[in-house]
Amino acid sequence: MAAPAPSTDKRKVLGRLSLPERNFVANALRTETVGGVLLLVAAVTALIWANTAGGSYESVRTFHLGPGSLGLDLSIQHWAADGLLAVFFFVAGIELKRELVAGDLRDPKAAALPVIAALCGMAVPALVYVLVNTVGGGSTDGWAVPTATDIAFALAVLAVIGTSLPSALRAFLLTLAVVDDLFAILIIAVFFTSDLNFAALGGAALGLAVFWLLLRKRVRGWYIYVPLALAIWGLMYNSGVHATIAGVAMGLMLRCHKEGDSEEHSPGEHIEHLVRPISAGLAVPLFALFSAGVAVSGGALGDVFTKPETLGVVLGLVVGKAVGIFGGTWLAARFTKAELNEDLAWPDVFAVASLAGIGFTVSLLIGELAFTEDPLLTDEVKAAVLLGSLIAAVLSGILLKIRNAKYRKLWEDEERDDDLDGIPDIYEMDNPEYHLRMAAIYEKKAAEHRRLAEVSGGEREDGSGPA
Repeated sequence: MAAPAPSTDKRKVLGRLSLPERNFVANALRTETVGGVLLLVAAVTALIWANTAGGSYESVRTFHLGPGSLGLDLSIQHWAADGLLAVFFFVAGIELKRELVAGDLRDPKAAALPVIAALCGMAVPALVYVLVNTVGGGSTDGWAVPTATDIAFALAVLAVIGTSLPSALRAFLLTLAVVDDLFAILIIAVFFTSDLNFAALGGAALGLAVFWLLLRKRVRGWYIYVPLALAIWGLMYNSGVHATIAGVAMGLMLRCHKEGDSEEHSPGEHIEHLVRPISAGLAVPLFALFSAGVAVSGGALGDVFTKPETLGVVLGLVVGKAVGIFGGTWLAARFTKAELNEDLAWPDVFAVASLAGIGFTVSLLIGELAFTEDPLLTDEVKAAVLLGSLIAAVLSGILLKIRNAKYRKLWEDEERDDDLDGIPDIYEMDNPEYHLRMAAIYEKKAAEHRRLAEVSGGEREDGSGPA
């Protein structure tokens, strides 16, 4: 997020992005915003369905289908959590790989700030949860539930409240979510792996090796990779390791850097462009539809603030995320040579940090994994995730709206293209050709105004025009 300045060794916190990075972020977030709106619709539909249609919601999501001989006779809810979310984590793997080889995370100095912020944004919510449950005598098994950030839901909130968040803040939020996803993957792999089936795990590892070899040999054809990916996923599921890890592993194997000037996009970027709409527009909303449906009543909502497990989730998302990300960012800037972008203020960082408290998709998944043996507590934790995400959304929406006039001006400056060459003017201030084009445009306008002035003066002299 911070780039080296040309004439000093100081770096800018939330400074202007490079043009290629800005374009990539804009394209990625555009898809995620649409997906976030669909995710919001799916979550609301699930809540209405679960609370108004008797037991039909539970009957549908617990309905089993799939080949039992392959160990895949799963409920609809499990197909959504283990199958569809593998697509989501596949895209997350590609995003992480791209950030590491071609994005902001490739430069250790530039990567330090968002990585520290993301780590603090996961550690503090976990500590808040553990503290609340230690004092209240609750279960600490759910410590990882409030550590996640849902970028799609956060962007949907931005779309709903209509704030013109500058690209630097959006990119900061996206990078936080990418790092967040990485550590969420590690948490799932390390802490939520059941008894291992080494034969299936060995088969999955062999499949991944074949996948990597085919990529190295430049073998093309979806009809090769899709069946192989399904086989790897099935073996990973049967191994005891959470099946979404297969998606991450395959995403990380894709090449995300261009080779030569003739290659317009790397294979990873191309595949991400194809798969991201499926992830954001189908996989994640369907997961939300079959996971977010919990019984909601006045008493149930009141219980969220009385049980230590659910209170820990709410406080972790609302307080822990905001304090952790803001504190991590401030400390990283305080003890390095970084300076905050002069166009922004620290309250802007806090507003984005509070927006990261929307931990919908991965928080719901971890909630299911943490309390598998207690369905009632699982639903209560899900209700806490929904309520905590809602509070974080409202709080961040208020904070962002207060500064929206400033954001709109920054956004308009970023988008202005007076010479109509397809490149925002702010990126061409050091280009002599840009200034020559603008001089020609202004000279043409000046000539037209002189002509109009002469015409107006002639009309006044002969009395034919207005005095």
